[in-house]
Amino acid sequence: MFLLGLYLPIMNIIFASQNANKIAEIRAKLPEHTIEGLDAKAFPNELLETGDTLDANALQKVRQVFEKTGKNCFADDTGLEVEALNGAPGVYSARYAGEQKISEDNMNLLLHNLKGETNSKARFRTVVALIWEGKEYFFEGVCEGEITTAKSGEKGFGYDPIFRPNGYDRTFAEMTMDEKSTISHRGLAIDKLVEFLAGK
Repeated sequence: MFLLGLYLPIMNIIFASQNANKIAEIRAKLPEHTIEGLDAKAFPNELLETGDTLDANALQKVRQVFEKTGKNCFADDTGLEVEALNGAPGVYSARYAGEQKISEDNMNLLLHNLKGETNSKARFRTVVALIWEGKEYFFEGVCEGEITTAKSGEKGFGYDPIFRPNGYDRTFAEMTMDEKSTISHRGLAIDKLVEFLAGK
């Protein structure tokens, strides 16, 4: 597995992620001409995520890249927090149904665990960790919504087919990438990051 990165040429900043879907969402948030894909062979293995919070995982990933490259970089971690399940799956969202990290299995288990439950409230939360000139910063984005009773839509990834944001009659998986990035947890966190960088 390769590390794919995004560079903002003027700032020379790396997006520390091996998730092609996340990288596509970041691309949608930034001017196309400022983004360059990076095949970083220095990271042939998966970046470690062994923390018990989103903050810890995002920071762990970005520190790995910074220690290897010495360059400004950022990473994110995202969790789906379901009210009726006391915030689960949360930090374990990607591997909710097992270490194989299969989205279909994760959604099926979540729908099973919510069977008969009347409270469908949930939220997506993203934490972005940035190392900028040796200092560490955090940015958070939250999208409130609900879990649907069945999957709907073919776009997006992860839990998108069963998450409907508040104020909408469609799931994330029924939205275009541009629509989703405007209101999504990751989009909001990246907006805060970009605002911070714009002041540098």
